[in-house]
Amino acid sequence: MPNLTGKVAVVTGSTKGIGLAIAERMVNEGASVVVTARTATEVEEVAARLGDAALGVPCDVAVEADCRRLVDRAVERFGRLDVLVNNAGFGVFKSISEMSVEEWRRQIDVNLAGVFYCSKAALPPLSATGDGFIINIGSLAGRNFFAGGTGYNAAKAAVRSLTESLAHELRNLDGCRVQAHLLVPGWTTTGDREHRPGAWLPEQVADFLLAAIDRGEFYVICPDDETTWEMDRKRILWGAMDLTSLRPALSRWHPDWKAAFDAFEPPPEG
Repeated sequence: MPNLTGKVAVVTGSTKGIGLAIAERMVNEGASVVVTARTATEVEEVAARLGDAALGVPCDVAVEADCRRLVDRAVERFGRLDVLVNNAGFGVFKSISEMSVEEWRRQIDVNLAGVFYCSKAALPPLSATGDGFIINIGSLAGRNFFAGGTGYNAAKAAVRSLTESLAHELRNLDGCRVQAHLLVPGWTTTGDREHRPGAWLPEQVADFLLAAIDRGEFYVICPDDETTWEMDRKRILWGAMDLTSLRPALSRWHPDWKAAFDAFEPPPEG
């Protein structure tokens, strides 16, 4: 990541967890940050805590007009936009038979449509700066998938596809230097959850993200204290080989394939 001094970032879903950690890190590095969430009180409290370098703008990313207004407010206040972090998310881990239509729609609207709305609104001012960044937050659920996470799996898999397509589009636009990146956190303590051994803290994810972007990596795949990159790599390969080997869907959790998966990815020693 280039020097953040004087840069302007919009971070959605930034009143807690990974979004807040990224916003705090950027302010500490000299950037101005627009923090967002649906609840105005939360937004105002976080913006006040971050100081004069922060602007709080309530925003429901599932509403396209809110996303346009969010970007407009950032440019009006700070005169430019350099970084967009699409972090806002909503998850309901239920099967199709258990999930309501409203829960399905909310997951798609927040996790996927919100990324599209904000990215589309932000592209003109990001392009105007000459070297802007769009950072979309993916998930393990969109990479290896989780049994029972039907709606969230689908939304996060689509975020991955959208971000890959966006990166390809941007690098083929004449004169465009805006870059897209996909952050895939590992097991992370977010929201109001109690921190458990093995999980990363949001601040660790923020540090890992900025270092990976500095290295020019599109896929920013975070480990955690239980899952190494080598374990992640094998899980990604196993999922891809479900297709190439014509195995049952999500065979990692299929009882007939448990022994084969365990042999493919032996548990860590100790």
